[in-house]
Amino acid sequence: MFRGARARAAAVLATAAAALALAACGSGAQASGPTWVPAPSFQGEGDQQSAAPNVPAPAGPSPSASGSASTSPGSTDDPAVVATKLHAPDAIVIMPDGSALVGERTGRIVSVQPKPQQPVRTVRTLTGLDTAGDGGLLDLALSPNYAQDNLVFAYITTPIDNRLVDFTLTGAVTPVLTGIPKGASGNTGRIVVNADGTLSVGTSDAGQPSLAPSRSSLAGKVLRLSDIGGPATGNPYPGSAVFASGLSGVAGLCLDTAHDLLFAVQPTGVGGKSTVVAVHPGADYGWPTPSAATPKPLATLPAAFATPGGCAVQADALYVTSLNGKALLAAPLTVSGSSVKLGSFATYLPNRYGRLQTVVAAPDGALWLTTANRAGNGKPIPDDERVLRIQAPAGGSSYPG
Repeated sequence: MFRGARARAAAVLATAAAALALAACGSGAQASGPTWVPAPSFQGEGDQQSAAPNVPAPAGPSPSASGSASTSPGSTDDPAVVATKLHAPDAIVIMPDGSALVGERTGRIVSVQPKPQQPVRTVRTLTGLDTAGDGGLLDLALSPNYAQDNLVFAYITTPIDNRLVDFTLTGAVTPVLTGIPKGASGNTGRIVVNADGTLSVGTSDAGQPSLAPSRSSLAGKVLRLSDIGGPATGNPYPGSAVFASGLSGVAGLCLDTAHDLLFAVQPTGVGGKSTVVAVHPGADYGWPTPSAATPKPLATLPAAFATPGGCAVQADALYVTSLNGKALLAAPLTVSGSSVKLGSFATYLPNRYGRLQTVVAAPDGALWLTTANRAGNGKPIPDDERVLRIQAPAGGSSYPG
C-alpha cells in the first residue's frame, strides 16, 4: 500500500538546525582523506572540536571491555571501535558531517561519531516494532533531499507487516510503503538511495518461497520506489514497485555510485548457496525454482562464509560481511561497458571482532561495520555489540591459504 502526500515541509525545515541535538525521543565518489568536523546541527553531541582522525587499518589491536550501556564510548585501546554495548545494531547511515546514525533492531537510533571514546547518544526511538524472526529496525537511509527535508527512511517490522517509513528526528513517523509480507522468519530488508533519487528496497521471502517469483507480492524482491513511496518511473512493470524478483532474501543491497550499478547479496538461495548478483530490471533470480533464464550470479560465497550480513562498494571493490565466517570479504570489481566482473574474495578481520553484520561505505573512504555476537552462535565480549570504522582494504585476489 502506497502513501505519498505530505504536508509538513515548513515544520521540517524549521527543525533542520536542531535535529540531531536531541536526546532520547519516544515516539553511504571518494574524498582525498577521511576527516571529520562536527556540523552545527551536532552541537551537544560530544566533542565539538575540529578533528581529522586517521581511519584505522583492518589490523588494529584487539578490543577491550569498556564503556557504558547508555552513552558507550569506543574501546579505549582499539581505534577502530567507535561504539560499544549496543543491542543488535543492524542499520547504519552516514550523515552529511561524517558521523553516523546507527539503528538497533529494538528501534533505538543512536548518533555515533567517527572517533573512538566519544559519547553515543540516543536521538530517536521507533516504537511498536516486532523483533521476532529477524525483524525490527533493519535499515536506515537519508532522503535524497535530506538537506531540505531532514527525512530519514527506515525499513521496519511491525506486528502486521514489514514496511518503509520516514521521519525526522523530531517529527511523526509516516508510512511510505506498507504491506510487505512478514513471517516467522525471513523478515530482513535493506534500503539504497539511487543516483536518480529513487529508492531501492530489498525484501526477503518472509519464509514463504512461493512469494519470491510472484509479481503480485512484495516479498523476495528488489523494489524501486519514488521518494514518496509510489512505483518509480521506468520500472519494468507499469504501476508496480517490483524491479527484480526471485530472491530468497536480501542480506545486503549496495550501490556502485561510479557506474550506477546495484548489487544484492542473497543468503541461502538457489542450490542452498549464498550469492552476489547484479540487479537488473525485470530479472528473476530463480528462487525457489531456477530456469534457463535465471541470471548467473557474479559470485558464490564459500560455505565457510555463506551467512552474509551486508555489502558495500568502495573504490572498485565490493565488500560482504560474513556472520558464520566472522570476517569481512573483499573482491575487486571491474566494470567495462555492460560487462561487470567480480574477482575472488579475500578475507579481512578474520575472527578479530567476531560475527560481522552490516557494512556501509562512507564518502571519506572509510567502512563502517557492526557486530552480531550476541545474536546466537557468537562469543560476545563485554563491549558487544560494537560499531567499527576502518579504512577500506584493497580488493583481494584469493582466499589466504
